[in-house]
Amino acid sequence: MMLPQLNIAHMKPRLPIIQGGMGVGISLSGLASAVANAGGIGIISGTGIPIDEMRGHIRKARELTNGIGYIGVNVLYAMTNFAETMKAAMEEQVDFIISGAGISRDMYSWGKEYNIPVISIVSSAKLAKMSQRLGASAVVVEGFEAGGHLGTERPLFDILPEVVEAVDIPVIAAGGIIDGTDVKRAIEMGASGVQMGSRFVASLECDAPLTFKEKYINSKKGDTTLIQSVVGLQGRAIRNAFTDRISDDKKVKIAKCYSCLKKCSHRFCIYDSLLTSRGGDAEEGLVFSGSRVDEINDILPVQTIIDNIISEYSRVDTSVS
Repeated sequence: MMLPQLNIAHMKPRLPIIQGGMGVGISLSGLASAVANAGGIGIISGTGIPIDEMRGHIRKARELTNGIGYIGVNVLYAMTNFAETMKAAMEEQVDFIISGAGISRDMYSWGKEYNIPVISIVSSAKLAKMSQRLGASAVVVEGFEAGGHLGTERPLFDILPEVVEAVDIPVIAAGGIIDGTDVKRAIEMGASGVQMGSRFVASLECDAPLTFKEKYINSKKGDTTLIQSVVGLQGRAIRNAFTDRISDDKKVKIAKCYSCLKKCSHRFCIYDSLLTSRGGDAEEGLVFSGSRVDEINDILPVQTIIDNIISEYSRVDTSVS
């Protein structure tokens, strides 16, 4: 059985698979272009990188996809340079912008001004309806199984039917989606497509360093932990020396404040911790991941990951899925 086609505004990718936007520096032009070339939709994370660098990655991704694949930009709403980053991405004529950890009414206005579709990451039917009313072209509903910052304590497949029922725009399922069986279940529950982050981290083309990827494939069941992020949300990461240092609300001295967040508890520097893991130290920096990272056991080319998903999807017995 073939996967259904996803339709969001002008975008009609061959496969209903969106790659999650992961910062800082985890999903850039390398990963985004590989997913787009494989038939999905790629996302460059504009969170935590200089705007000029983001522009460069957008242009590089266009080159790597010969201007054919679909490339979007994700930026965390909590960032102080959220507006500047989003507008810069639109000036580069990305295919869409996407944001979570809060809803910005302004980004819908910017989308209309630049004629760029806007997608919101939500965690409830209420937020999905609000997003549609404001002008979202689609919503990504993210469950508790997701990596990074979390907006709910409810599992994806509990929330998904409520969101599908609440809106008339495409609904993308996210959080704990790692294989074709998960994709099939989401589609059968009414999702128009899925967003996958963790599975694509463990790919050859992912922009993360090898030490970061190895942290994924070496993880065992129970190795993820919930942290209290400085932005006021819970976050899911792989347990390491750094997560132990910030457990139980412990503080870590900040050497330099980058003033990168609109609101920050200053208990530790999340930007510096993400830069540390991006720089190759997967023990003393944050390594965000989804809850099912222990089920990812190999680093594969993006095309192989996609091919495996298609094969798994076609083999699922719908009577027991």
